[in-house]
Amino acid sequence: MLRFIPLLFCCCIFAGSRANRVYVHPFSLFSLENVSCESLQTQTTKPLQTIAVSPMDMNVLTPDSRDMSQVDTQRQNITARTAVLAELLNSLGLRMYQALSGKQQSSNTLISPVNTYGSLVTLYLGASRKTARIYQFLLGLSKDTDHDDCVSLVDGHKVLQTLQSINSLVDDGPKDEILTQVWAFTGPGTQLSGDFVQGTQDFSDDSFIRSLDFSNTQEAEQQVNSFVEKTSGGKIKSIFTELNTSSNLLFLSSFNFQGNWRTVLQPEKTSEQEFYVNETTTVMAPLMTHTGPYHYLNDKGRRCTVVKLSLSKRSYMLLVLPHEGTTLQNIESNLRSEVMSSWNEKLQEGLLELSLPKFSMSSVNSLHEVLTNMDPEVEARLLGAEAEFNQLSNTKPFTVDKALNKVVFEMSEEGTEVQGKTQEGGIPLKLSINRPFFFSVIEGDSGAILMLGKVTNPTL
Repeated sequence: MLRFIPLLFCCCIFAGSRANRVYVHPFSLFSLENVSCESLQTQTTKPLQTIAVSPMDMNVLTPDSRDMSQVDTQRQNITARTAVLAELLNSLGLRMYQALSGKQQSSNTLISPVNTYGSLVTLYLGASRKTARIYQFLLGLSKDTDHDDCVSLVDGHKVLQTLQSINSLVDDGPKDEILTQVWAFTGPGTQLSGDFVQGTQDFSDDSFIRSLDFSNTQEAEQQVNSFVEKTSGGKIKSIFTELNTSSNLLFLSSFNFQGNWRTVLQPEKTSEQEFYVNETTTVMAPLMTHTGPYHYLNDKGRRCTVVKLSLSKRSYMLLVLPHEGTTLQNIESNLRSEVMSSWNEKLQEGLLELSLPKFSMSSVNSLHEVLTNMDPEVEARLLGAEAEFNQLSNTKPFTVDKALNKVVFEMSEEGTEVQGKTQEGGIPLKLSINRPFFFSVIEGDSGAILMLGKVTNPTL
């Protein structure tokens, strides 16, 4: 049995440990109807239902059509699943973030656990039983009573619809919203699984599946990148590189969070101040300042200060600043779902004069690289040489050559609410976020982590 399975099993156990909620095993919430343990050795006899992929046309930039009535029906009664799924994606997202941040110690880092989890589930829909079993272990969706030679499958569409439901909770008007888009590119004449195509739609607001000729890699790269740039509204540029003439599938998902601070951060008090990148390097960066009531915590045990910043009505940021003399790596190495839950529960309101760098961030993460950073064996079995995707296309063998996640985080300085009169009779505690810090953006109803990131230099 794979060495990473016990860790994931522990995540599942923790998912049922929260107070005030009866534990329900994740598999029972997301399993297929009339599920049975299917042999890993026996090939499926059910013919693969495929859909012809439209050739790329730079004059046709509209998203793939979808049956919205079917989507709306599928998303009904979805609330009961959101909290359970949130805990699973949080645990996996934190592990992925730690693996990614460890390779980017001196760089800003950004990842979306929701988006990464959704990408993996979408690809799961095209996996063979053998590979699907490994996906379910990683995602925390395995049935504990399965034998080693069979697998009980979950309904990936239920999972993806639940993820999209979590995202939709954040959409709070034109200034607080999440936009998820998915692109898939394959060779000419290829037909893709209807399950996979439906999965890209379950997971996204807009999906684009196109075919093109990869024989001239330079021309194909230009065409693909131009199409993505145009259909993303110019937000994603030159994302695919080093294409191969034998490529079967290029996969890209993007997660774009645009929001406002809930409280106006007094733009007139923004000033250029020193930000300490490390012990020997400083940069000048614009720091926003606001004095008012905040929920915060001085965690002496973990040697950090945690501040909660409201974003939309249902989302918030947990900002974590290491105490002086403590490195960000020390904080990150101990990040767990239960640690973040504990921080949120122990926050107390107090008067702060908070100074925070203005920052917007974007990143491109390769699922191949993130999984390799976690464990090369995991990557090989999920996306690499040992992965089998015989449920993705009638073309055999079929490989996932590129699987990328683009994450964009944009915040306005303006805020949506003007803070009332500052509390009288109190002296505010001054807290300046002027050295590397960690942050997470969380959907409040489900507790799902939308983004995890660190800022080592706000001017980059």
